[in-house]
Amino acid sequence: MTNPDLEGPFSSFWDDLLFEAEASAEPLARAFFQLYSTLATQNGDCLDLAYAPAHREGRGGYQIDGYALDAGRGDLYLAISDFRSDRQLETLNAAQIDALFERVRRFCELAVQPVFVNALEETSPTFEAAWIVYSHRSAIRRIRVIALSNARLSTRRKPEMTGEVLGVPFVCNILDFARYVDISAAHGGAEPIEINVTELNGAPLPCLPAHDIGGDHASYLVAVPGRLLADIYGLYGARLLEQNVRTFLQAKTKVNAGIIKTLETAPEMFFAYNNGLTATASGITTSKLPDGTLGIAEIENLQIVNGGQTTASILYASDQRKADLAGVFVQMKLSVVNPQRLEEIVPKISRFANTQNKVSEADFFASHPVHLVLEQISRRQTAPAKPGSLSGSKWFYERARGQYRDRLAYGTPAERRRFELEFPRDQFIDKTELAKVEVTFDCRPHIVSRHGQKCFLEFAETIGRVWTASEATFNELWFCRAVAKAITFNWTDKMVGTSAWYKEDRGYKVQIVTYTIAWLVHHLQSQGLELDLDLIWQRQELPEEIGAVMRELAPQVAGTLKDAPAQVRNIDSYCKLQACWAAVSAAKYRFISSIEGFVIDRTEAERARKQAIAAKKIDTDIDFDRVIVAMLEDTEPYLTFARAKRLLTPKSDSALRRLARGDIRLAGTERNALKYMLEKMQQAGFEFPAAAKSALVEREVQ
Repeated sequence: MTNPDLEGPFSSFWDDLLFEAEASAEPLARAFFQLYSTLATQNGDCLDLAYAPAHREGRGGYQIDGYALDAGRGDLYLAISDFRSDRQLETLNAAQIDALFERVRRFCELAVQPVFVNALEETSPTFEAAWIVYSHRSAIRRIRVIALSNARLSTRRKPEMTGEVLGVPFVCNILDFARYVDISAAHGGAEPIEINVTELNGAPLPCLPAHDIGGDHASYLVAVPGRLLADIYGLYGARLLEQNVRTFLQAKTKVNAGIIKTLETAPEMFFAYNNGLTATASGITTSKLPDGTLGIAEIENLQIVNGGQTTASILYASDQRKADLAGVFVQMKLSVVNPQRLEEIVPKISRFANTQNKVSEADFFASHPVHLVLEQISRRQTAPAKPGSLSGSKWFYERARGQYRDRLAYGTPAERRRFELEFPRDQFIDKTELAKVEVTFDCRPHIVSRHGQKCFLEFAETIGRVWTASEATFNELWFCRAVAKAITFNWTDKMVGTSAWYKEDRGYKVQIVTYTIAWLVHHLQSQGLELDLDLIWQRQELPEEIGAVMRELAPQVAGTLKDAPAQVRNIDSYCKLQACWAAVSAAKYRFISSIEGFVIDRTEAERARKQAIAAKKIDTDIDFDRVIVAMLEDTEPYLTFARAKRLLTPKSDSALRRLARGDIRLAGTERNALKYMLEKMQQAGFEFPAAAKSALVEREVQ
């Protein structure tokens, strides 16, 4: 071990890896790819990668382990795994890195050769990966390769372009173990990007200080050369984009034809025609330019929060249209935010900067209040004891990445053991997992097959509408049933992974699992029934009778997925289509196992759901009544603050005047107006008096 600072994290990594392998019933190499690729996607290094290990050893050997294609912008992402089974942290040197990327180069060169592709078995992972390259050759504008390694780089390397492959730029990036630890420690955010402007631009970037509010936030106006912007985006790609913008672009947009046309026909007018960029940073280094003005030499943690499409289009115009960027400049408002307030301020800047664009609330769903509600429920809701256990435990809902890991590492060994007894490792669910199980039970397995971010965005749109209609929907019953769905999904996932038929022909496990569950849910719905999720919650395990049905269905579903129409050459892509779900949902699968007694009438389940919503609304009203009573002590601070912030409406003013007279008999419209005003006051930083604050705090944790 060459770095004692990594000893603890490396031991924890192996604990996580072994748990992932056990939980998924997959080999260590597959579990390693899952851990690393998930983190790389969250960090913006790549899109959601499909696992497709393609290896050949010996002379002329090649290797890739995963791929993703952003057809809209022409980015092909390829991943290569460097998994070390040694329990001691090893070093990754320059020669080994070069050898890894060379193996990817050879695969790309082979994958466009008809002789190579036609010689492959069409159901093999190698064909799946090669076909993406072969069939989309003309659409590929840039190849972005990421090496995933649990060894440690001897010297940290930034992303770099290493020539061309297939006539397009070949950008190489490395996620070694030290970076893995750094990104994990960044929690919900991404690993900071440090831009040496002087090095990339040849000189510091002239800037104009525009606004400073004393340490928390300063703004600068900059005219960024198009060439510099293209170079930065060419190296860092989606990592340069703030997460909401990144998700939005990956899911919904292509390069902008209007922007391309301006760059080609009137580059000198680009600054005048384009709306420009809004960006944030945690710090900058400035220097004096020869003419005495201020210049930016370095930028720490650069993130584009508005203008991602402009940035991507400039790179596209340069790479594919060979547009001359010499005279192109882009206006940029750069906000330098106190690092301690980044997580608070940057999402708000992103949200407000994007109000003029077609970015829906779903794109900002990662910070939606529903996650706080679910987190609060998960911390207090004790699950029934499992068979053989003396007491119940809890399911940990992770609202922000790293919460569970941090809590598990906190305190004395005895305190850590108590925490793990209260929140076992196998009772953990995060936002992405929640999206996967909910969309599966919503009978949209083709959406789940599109992998993490796109599935999450679809889930966000649905949940956002439900939240707007009734926040009370997200109550204890909703959470317990979501956990029951997760239990069903996790059990089926492990069952498939350990099945002999799957081991003989590995691949597409997530697709098999989501389609199998969705088919059964759809089949029961056609009879007016659904799985008894309340029973599954009570047992904290999937009843064997339901499991027996899953065992019968899964291989049949797998057969349908792999027996795709003749024109389909890539099963992973086929599973993402509505047509695939149409084929599976119409299939007449047979099972002899009986689940009588483990299903309920849908009207009965719906009745329980409505009762839970009504009870939640009553609880909320009771809590608000306590706040109103606390306000009777003195309404003047509320009135003064609301007036100053222009939050007072006729109805809320009427409510406050009633309370000032000691009258708590508020009309419904007055209650609603007062509730809305208090929420806005809380967001605006109003310091509530002690009595009201106590009632509000208790309301939040109930």
